[in-house]
Amino acid sequence: MSTATSIGPQGSPRRYVHSLWLLSARDLKVKYATSWLGYLWSILDPLLMCLIYWFVFTQVFPRHGGEEPFVLFLIAGLLPWQWFASAVGDSTSALTKDQKLVTSTGIPNTIWVLRVTLTTGLSFVFALPVLAAFAVMTGAHVNAGLLWFPVAMLIQAVLVTGIGLFLAPLCVLISDLGRTTRLIIRVLFYGSPILYTPDLLPESASWIQFVNPMFGVLSLYRVGFFPSQWNPAATISSILVGFIILVLGAIVFRPLMRPVLKDL
Repeated sequence: MSTATSIGPQGSPRRYVHSLWLLSARDLKVKYATSWLGYLWSILDPLLMCLIYWFVFTQVFPRHGGEEPFVLFLIAGLLPWQWFASAVGDSTSALTKDQKLVTSTGIPNTIWVLRVTLTTGLSFVFALPVLAAFAVMTGAHVNAGLLWFPVAMLIQAVLVTGIGLFLAPLCVLISDLGRTTRLIIRVLFYGSPILYTPDLLPESASWIQFVNPMFGVLSLYRVGFFPSQWNPAATISSILVGFIILVLGAIVFRPLMRPVLKDL
């Protein structure tokens, strides 16, 4: 049965969820089944980046900031960042990747954005054993703050979905926006507390943690291992910014889709 036949026309919310799961399962199957290394390739990038940054900032240059064990601090930031970067990057082609399905099926077009959120989110979940392994190997002390971990995942899912609702149609209408987005992601990497702790920000730049929602999100991911990373102000800001972006994205998505469907 083809994917187009499987997802069928617009129907009940249950059918929508079923269609979303079919599309995401197909993406994951392609991602993990096209190489004999499969799952390993999905975690190799953050793993290598973690080891490189650990080596550079502990063995080559003196390190300022971060928590001990630093390698766990890094991986706890790099894995969520990979989800964010992958979700935002993939959103730029969410509508063009399967444009025949977009134009020929009757399901709500939001499914193409949610498909990216779900697929990249599941990839993040599949990589969590790596975080657990680092926690065990480094002898990390786990505390009750680990209960904030699923909250961080929810906030991040809301955030990347909202961004995707903006980017997916705009990248069809503005051809260079996809490349620009990838450049912005690279800049945001250094504007997020992945290699450093927020307390290292100079006073004049402290406002960044309230406009960049990844500050609060990353603090929630790490607080279960590093209690000092608890940052309630940045967390509240992340929740507000994430939901504002989601609401605005939902508002503009449908009007933007009208010219998009003509261009596809």
